[in-house]
Amino acid sequence: MRHTIIDPSQFELTDKVVTIKRVTKTVKGGRNIRFTALVVVGDGNGHVGAGLGKAVEIPEAIRKGKEDAVKHLIEIVRDENNSIPHDFLGEFGSASVLLKRAPEGTGIIAGGPARVVCELAGIKNIRTKSLGSNNKQNVVLATITGLSQMKAPEEVAKNRGKSVEDITA
Repeated sequence: MRHTIIDPSQFELTDKVVTIKRVTKTVKGGRNIRFTALVVVGDGNGHVGAGLGKAVEIPEAIRKGKEDAVKHLIEIVRDENNSIPHDFLGEFGSASVLLKRAPEGTGIIAGGPARVVCELAGIKNIRTKSLGSNNKQNVVLATITGLSQMKAPEEVAKNRGKSVEDITA
């Protein structure tokens, strides 16, 4: 994954809670109950991140998740019709998410966790299919991994020493 340091203060970030789980830990005196919140943040203009927060109370877990997501912001590549430049398979753990390019007017065809990531990243036209594990956390991270590894046609052309027309033809 390519990580560039992104200053979150320059974006108007919105956040969505993907899942909240109640986690119990059995100790000598009984059970400890905590909550974990998986939060995705994005500016709707090519920046998105996901984070996990854990706390005794739900609002605190969400706040921590949001802070963690802001720390892990990535920038994604989009083409002229707000889709992705090419098809790609993002993987994280045993979850795989197939990201397919789509023409203008398609909309976001994606399951719950992948849909949230695509919406907050500012992608308007995409088709996705979740393969393998359907664990929400791993699906979100697989989607973000796939989006972060996308390459613009200009970048590929420069690396190969060719023109953009040769690459896209």
